[in-house]
Amino acid sequence: MGSNNNEITQAEGHFGVRFPQDYRHFLATRGSMSQFVPPADDFLMIHDVAELIDVNEAGDFQQRFPGSLVIGGDGSREMLTYDFRQEPPPLLLIDVSAQDWSSAIPQAPSLSALLGHFADRGWEWDNSEPLSP
Repeated sequence: MGSNNNEITQAEGHFGVRFPQDYRHFLATRGSMSQFVPPADDFLMIHDVAELIDVNEAGDFQQRFPGSLVIGGDGSREMLTYDFRQEPPPLLLIDVSAQDWSSAIPQAPSLSALLGHFADRGWEWDNSEPLSP
C-alpha cells in the first residue's frame, strides 16, 4: 500500500529536498518493495517512506555522504542512494561501511530507469561506467 502525500511531504521537509516525481509516484502507489527480481535474480529493496528517517540516521549517511538519501538497497550491505548534490539526483549504490562518495557505484539516472532495466541487468558493480537510462 502506498504512502499518502502528507507523509511524502513530511519526509521531503525532514531531508530538505523534493523527491523526484517518479520516486514520489512509486511511494504513493506501491509504497515499498523487497524481493528477488527475475531473471537477474538480484534482490531489490526500496523502503517505505516511514522508514527513511530511521534508515538514514542509523548509518550516519547524511554526515558521511552530504546530499545523500538512502531509499533502499540489496538487502545486505549495499545502500541504494539518491545523490542530491546533482540535479536531477541519480541513484548510486554505496557500501554501508564506505566513508565517502568515492566508492559509490552509479546505478541509474532515475528510479524509473533503474526499475526498467533491473530485471535484465540487476545491480551494476563497475563504478567506472556512466549512468545509462
